[in-house]
Amino acid sequence: MSAILVRRLGRRDYASTWRRMQAFTDVRDETTADELWQVEHPPVFTLGLNGKSEHILDAGDIPVISVDRGGQVTYHGPGQVVIYTLLDLRRSGLGVRALVTALESAVIDYLATQGITARARPDAPGVYVDGAKIAALGLRVRRGGSYHGLAFNLDPDLSAFDRINPCGYRGLATTSLAALGVRTDWGLAAQGLTNALSRRLQRPLIAP
Repeated sequence: MSAILVRRLGRRDYASTWRRMQAFTDVRDETTADELWQVEHPPVFTLGLNGKSEHILDAGDIPVISVDRGGQVTYHGPGQVVIYTLLDLRRSGLGVRALVTALESAVIDYLATQGITARARPDAPGVYVDGAKIAALGLRVRRGGSYHGLAFNLDPDLSAFDRINPCGYRGLATTSLAALGVRTDWGLAAQGLTNALSRRLQRPLIAP
């Protein structure tokens, strides 16, 4: 299989990054390389296509953006590793369910390297440690290409999740790698997650 290009974007505004993903998907063709974007966002709540505003309990000074991914409401902010998956699903023969499974499994694999046991739930996409959510997933597929992706809680302000019903689940506990007693650099975590996803997809990675 062809290699996936990895771009480390650093901290970027959510809305402009989302529009950039849409534009990339709209113009890509059968020769366009697949990409993974590693990014961190300023605080923002995003509400998915099926999202209900009632799940936003107290946004306060954090902006709310309605977006075109699946799912309900989630939080992005500093201390979170976000990996966007811009993949040609038709070319790779990869279905949405298989991509979700690969993302969840990559997080579980990475956490195992940190000495943490995690699992996925069939009723609620994402990754959980002792019932608390540590990673959220949301995807959109258009023209055969996927975008949006994975948000992993490295060391964000977990109190922001108290302002919402995370992913539409009232009272859902959230956690982070730091809260579980593991401290690591953002870049190392981003690369560890990306490497784990590369293995799950059985695709090599290249840097720009």
